[in-house]
Amino acid sequence: MIEKMNTKNVLVSFLAIVTVLFLATTISAADYTVDQVKVDGIAVGTDDIVSVIAGETITVKVYFTSDVCDTDVTLEAELEGDKVDAEASTSPFDVETGYKYKKTLTLTVPYELKDSRSDFLTLELELDGKESKLVLDEIQLRVQRPSYNVAIKSISASQNVEAGETFPVDLVLKNIGYNDLDDLYVTASISALGVAKTSYFGDLVALECCEDDDCVGDVCPYSCCDEDDEDTVSGRLFLEVPEGTASGIYTLEVEVTNDDTTESKVLQIIVENDFESTVFKSGNSVWLVNPSDNVVGYRIIAESPASVSESIVFVPAGASKSVDVIANAEGEYSFDISVFTMNGELVETITFAGSDSTGSANDDSETNPVIILTVILAIIFIVLLIVLIVLIGKKPEKSGEFGESYY
Repeated sequence: MIEKMNTKNVLVSFLAIVTVLFLATTISAADYTVDQVKVDGIAVGTDDIVSVIAGETITVKVYFTSDVCDTDVTLEAELEGDKVDAEASTSPFDVETGYKYKKTLTLTVPYELKDSRSDFLTLELELDGKESKLVLDEIQLRVQRPSYNVAIKSISASQNVEAGETFPVDLVLKNIGYNDLDDLYVTASISALGVAKTSYFGDLVALECCEDDDCVGDVCPYSCCDEDDEDTVSGRLFLEVPEGTASGIYTLEVEVTNDDTTESKVLQIIVENDFESTVFKSGNSVWLVNPSDNVVGYRIIAESPASVSESIVFVPAGASKSVDVIANAEGEYSFDISVFTMNGELVETITFAGSDSTGSANDDSETNPVIILTVILAIIFIVLLIVLIVLIGKKPEKSGEFGESYY
């Protein structure tokens, strides 16, 4: 008797649960009627599978008729991948019974195609309001790699570099496109310093190798490759930071390119320099410092009317030299001295300003002190000469004039 009652209770509970689920499904299904779903403008049907590109943004549009009045309704979408999901939702909106609506969402297609050119993704859509809800049937999408695409998997370079130092830049590249990549070139550059280096990195296949039975079906026959082919490559370039580079943070850019695609990535590096300038002003001289290990040549150009003691100077490694600056000016003056490398690049411009208070060979506004002294001495000599002439020309008086003499 007890066993029959237990069995009856179980059956009643089961029927109650089924009834509730059935009613919930019936109510949910009656809330909205979906007229059409489009992915990137293509209508999705029972047997129609839309193909999308990994990493790109797609647009999903849902056209539906509301069979209820409800508020705070949202359209939610999810692209379900093996490792990564993409989700999106509209802002809340209101619906009224018997009217048609269109809602639009955008999602970024997950990029999970590591060992294959294409695969499937599931798109899930749901209309959810305060009193209503509808979960649409899952939509299957075909996701493909972009036709030509290279990934810069890593860039390795020293974070702190000394001015004048040559440092390596290590790279790892991978073909993540649908097709093979031929003749890849890599350029590493620091544009703010005018430094760049380009190197040839060869060819990369889309897939390293296929088994014979993989070259049919979803994989196009022409996509098979040799076992010696590689889809990943590593390499190294060297960049030299100029000697006179100012300390600071600079952007190192790596660009990978061939006839079909271009990809770039940046990295920040810190340049340190104890000699931010190799040209210094000291009094009436220009000092040139060479902290490098090589001889450095400079061309020095003075703005008129100034001049310099040397216009071309070679400074030995680890040494310095000074160049005298001559104003060749009267009174107040101001002029520039420009220092160039032997290649014509401007290193520094120094302004000299002041006044010529000591006089110069070209200064006609002031009398030379030697001339003044000569004139003074000449005047003294003439005065003395006149006195001497006067004394010589004067006659002596007779002795009687001084009194009589007695013997």
